[in-house]
Amino acid sequence: MSSACRRLLCGVAMLSALGALAPARAHHNAPDEPPQLRQVNLEQRLHERIPLDLTFRDETGTPVRLGEYFGSRPVLLTLSYYNCPNLCPMVLSGLASALRAISFTAGEEFTVVTVSIDARDTPALAATTKEQYLRRYGRARAATGWHFLTGESETIQHLADAVGFRYTYDAAQNQFAHASGLMLLTPQGVLSRYFYGVEYAPRDLRLGLVEAADNRIGSPIDQLLLYCYHYDPQTGKYSVLIMNVLRLAGVTTAATLGAFVGLLLYRERGRGTRHVV
Repeated sequence: MSSACRRLLCGVAMLSALGALAPARAHHNAPDEPPQLRQVNLEQRLHERIPLDLTFRDETGTPVRLGEYFGSRPVLLTLSYYNCPNLCPMVLSGLASALRAISFTAGEEFTVVTVSIDARDTPALAATTKEQYLRRYGRARAATGWHFLTGESETIQHLADAVGFRYTYDAAQNQFAHASGLMLLTPQGVLSRYFYGVEYAPRDLRLGLVEAADNRIGSPIDQLLLYCYHYDPQTGKYSVLIMNVLRLAGVTTAATLGAFVGLLLYRERGRGTRHVV
């Protein structure tokens, strides 16, 4: 076995081991948890369509139908609230950082929709929050691609139930207890991917967007990566498909050897022709 092949196999093994160490879920309920936290979770609703006829208000206070943000691009959906003192800023900051690291831009290849789970949040507060995270994102024209919405309690709860986002209000702390993560939907409003936590791998977001867009965005490199990686619903991450990597390595090795042999034969023919002359 060549040194190049050994390096490839070692790299695949390391990547697989790292994937196996990833946390299985964003949140698990434990028997000794406070009662209010037992209501908090992010349950996957993969391949289900969300209700696009729900009405919210955008940052200007204008009523908007959720379906207005769908139809042509994949949509990254986050549920948070704009007065959140802890978790929500971490989720939104993590999202902005990950999006800044990929070449796709909100408003061009995809859309981001952030919905407040607190019916007391106002459009003015949504506008202030939007300005803060657009500044962190730092992409021109992204204002048309990242939307911060507010709504009525019943409408918010309907959307949260549809995507499996379980949260509860702690009156003593005047805070919401909720899970952390992102939902990725197809242009038709079908739940495609869940990403857990407060930090998101740019590679995972990019591959998820390419798949949710049905390969209408991205490059040949993305198609190659999607052949070598697959989405694992248990971890909310893309992990290496070892057999596909090995198949690709075998095809590449065979093609390289074939080209090398062809070059040698071509040179031999050239030498034979010169001797005859």
